[in-house]
Amino acid sequence: MGKPNDLVQGTLDLLILKTISFEPKHGWAIAKRIQQVSGEVLQVQQGSLYPALHRLEQQGWIRGKWEESGTGRQAKFYSLTTAGRKQMEQETTNWNRLSGAINLVIEKA
Repeated sequence: MGKPNDLVQGTLDLLILKTISFEPKHGWAIAKRIQQVSGEVLQVQQGSLYPALHRLEQQGWIRGKWEESGTGRQAKFYSLTTAGRKQMEQETTNWNRLSGAINLVIEKA
């Protein structure tokens, strides 16, 4: 049985895209924001986050830029591209359709 902090397959991309849609963030800040907004339920591990960031950057949905972080260290900040914004909207629509269908089954089965 899955633990509460396990992400449904395919949702990590959407969570990342949504998290950086407001402002650029570095990897640790993305993971922390997802954890905070989810009420500490979702915890994105580095072993999942950084490969996802790399994949999204390769697909042209996000752009990475090295900058100094608040701690004075260099960090790669990720921002959403125009293609990434379109992908986020499409994935949000798909997620809403899927989660709505799952809720129907749970309520009526």
